[in-house]
Amino acid sequence: MQQQSSKPPIKETYASAGVNIDLGLKVKKWIGQYARSTFRPEVLGGIGFFGGLYEFKGYKQPVLVSHVDGVGTKVKIAAALNKHDTIGMDIVNHCVNDISTCGAEPLFFLDYIAVGKLVPEQVQEIVKGLVSACREVGCSLIGGETAEMPGVYAPGDYDLVGFIIGVVEKDRLTMGEKISPGDVILGLPSSGLHTNGYSLVRKLFGVSPAALNTRYPELGRTLGEALLEPHRCYYNQLKPSLPQIKGLAHITGGSFYKNVPRILPAGMAAELDSSAWAVPPLFNLIQKKGNIDRDEMYHVFNMGIGMAVVCAPEHADGLTKQLPEAKVIGKVIKQAAEARVIIK
Repeated sequence: MQQQSSKPPIKETYASAGVNIDLGLKVKKWIGQYARSTFRPEVLGGIGFFGGLYEFKGYKQPVLVSHVDGVGTKVKIAAALNKHDTIGMDIVNHCVNDISTCGAEPLFFLDYIAVGKLVPEQVQEIVKGLVSACREVGCSLIGGETAEMPGVYAPGDYDLVGFIIGVVEKDRLTMGEKISPGDVILGLPSSGLHTNGYSLVRKLFGVSPAALNTRYPELGRTLGEALLEPHRCYYNQLKPSLPQIKGLAHITGGSFYKNVPRILPAGMAAELDSSAWAVPPLFNLIQKKGNIDRDEMYHVFNMGIGMAVVCAPEHADGLTKQLPEAKVIGKVIKQAAEARVIIK
């Protein structure tokens, strides 16, 4: 007869399954204290309750504008270099830019950080970037979630998602409806890839330390440093000029071909002159490395233009003075087909 083991059964805990509740609570407490520096007077309470509280006031006919987005596979570059202090800036700036295209002022922001294994120092660096970018535009980091998910994410891996709420007076809402043939298209320079095209870049260069720490003379720095350059925010720069602007297109995923048509009325097209601006060396390096067709480059990457600004011809000179970095990159033309982009 087989004897049963006298050893007591192992007592499993959540920690033994890879989730450390106590550590998570400590990190969330630190986040709440650090995020307070972004709070506007309208924020009631703080981070830690079941929902973020914001007292909405000061508008006559407010239109709330919401957006959610992620950093995408740029987080793989940050993880490979163990540099996480700018990735939070990326998601805040991306979201602020998106809602600013209709003239909205950012009110508050929430984040979602999912990790394979909670590393407090890593999360703290991410949050420092979130806080820095929120402060820059007067946006409150009002809440969020940090989730430890072993088995879904490998140790060291994480995902970062942002949620933003903004507001604009109804009579100041701008969605491109007044754009007409003959209008001028200005381009504001990007700071690099922003948050798009990283899956292709990783396929071409990989994410090994040797590849990312390679210094390229044309970049003046390492590849990794260039790829982690934060997504540029245009809100503070554009805010004073909004009355003269008919439409704004944030050049993100899908680049020009996907984003510019989103603000064009039916029967119109955007004709862009690619010789009107100098394409930054990083894009040329990527194109050469992958032997990528020119058309594919303009479908995937921003090619050095982060925001397209549409205005009436009589406002073009004034706007280029108010926005010194802006360049005239094209015009709006009439056409019979659906809204599209033509790049020459």
